[in-house]
Formats: sequence, structure tokens, C-alpha cells
Amino acid sequence: MSNTGVILVVDDEASIRTIARAYLEQAGFRVICVDNGADALRLAETDPPDLVLLDLNLPGMDGMEVAARLRERSDVFILMLTARSEEADRVAGLRIGADDYLTKPFSPRELVARVEAILRRRRGAPPRDSRLRFRHLTIDPDAREARAGDQTLELSPTEFDVLLALARHPNRALSREQLIDLVWGADFYGTDRVVDVYVGQVRRKLEAATGATLIVTVRGVGYRFVDERL
Repeated sequence: MSNTGVILVVDDEASIRTIARAYLEQAGFRVICVDNGADALRLAETDPPDLVLLDLNLPGMDGMEVAARLRERSDVFILMLTARSEEADRVAGLRIGADDYLTKPFSPRELVARVEAILRRRRGAPPRDSRLRFRHLTIDPDAREARAGDQTLELSPTEFDVLLALARHPNRALSREQLIDLVWGADFYGTDRVVDVYVGQVRRKLEAATGATLIVTVRGVGYRFVDERL
């Protein structure tokens, strides 16, 4: 497969950087490698990548802090790379704003497949669409912006995709599997627990901005967006 795009690899293990660079460059990507968080943040400013492959277990400034700082200033895709197997660590990274995770040891071919799948979300964005206007929210798919009155919601790329998927089917219950297909696509490798994490984050942000519960849980099915369409 021929790819274009810049991948920033952030890992303090030289062997991981070497393997990631070799396979990603073979797949057609331009790859920049650093071994610490400070350099990662500097390069993300001077040479913005399309995706950051970020090890959570970095010395000094750890990957969680790097991810949080990246998300404050950018909507770049973040693929977490970690030796930690505990679900709590993966959930914490997703809550900060990472888009996916890969646990060490990993298959280099799976790494490439994950990167390609994440970047396809941007390349495969739907054609121009009118704004979605609701009682509490206005969602602009082209600008990738959601507003509650005059307030712009601070959403990560994946959070916005989750909200848009639900809002495009108002008052319809979507299963976790349907949301995975709509947001992550057929190449998704994770579990449906990721859906719960992201829906929970989006719901909290909507409630904080509007004072209303706009996403409800449909027991045994999934989730439903319930704002009134204008």
C-alpha cells in the first residue's frame, strides 16, 4: 500500500524506534524518531506530524503528560505504545485524548495496519455536509466543530467522530459494534470497551456545556443521541 504522511515515533528504546521506522518507511510514510517527550513536543510544533506513535513509559516527562500537552495544542492522531497491560492505563490514555493503543510486544505489521487505519479516518471523511442543528448543539462536520450556543466544545478528533456518528442518527439506538464501524472502521483491533470510554467522555462534556443529558444508555443495546433536531 502506498502512503503519504509524517509519523512521529516517541520511544526511549532504540530497537523499537528502529523497527517502527523500518516498517513505516517501507509502507511509504516519512518517519521522525525521538527518545523523549520534550523533543517530541518541540518537533510537533516545528514539523507537525499526521500521527504520533507515543510510548507511555518514557523517562522524565512520561507519555501521559506528553499526550495531554499534545492534545492541548493539536488534534494530531495519537497511537499509544505501552508495555503496560492493565486496562486502567489504556483507559487513562484514551481519556487524555489518544485515539488508539498498541501493547508491547507488538507485530510490526500490526503497527502499520493500525497507523493506516487511523489515518484512513481523515482520508475517508464524508463529502461536504450541512450543519446538524439541534436544540442544544450545532455540529459542523466540515469544520469538525461542535458548539453549544457561543461555546465551542473542546473535543479530541475521536470524541468528535463519536458525537457526529450519534448525532447523524438522532433518537436511534446504536450498538457498540455499529459505533466501532462508524468511527474506527473495519480495521479496528480493540475491544468495545473503547466505545464506552469515549461515549462517557463526550457525554460529560456535553452535560457540562449544556446542562442536559444528550446521550443516553440503551440497556443491552448501546447509546442514543436525544437532542431535539431543528
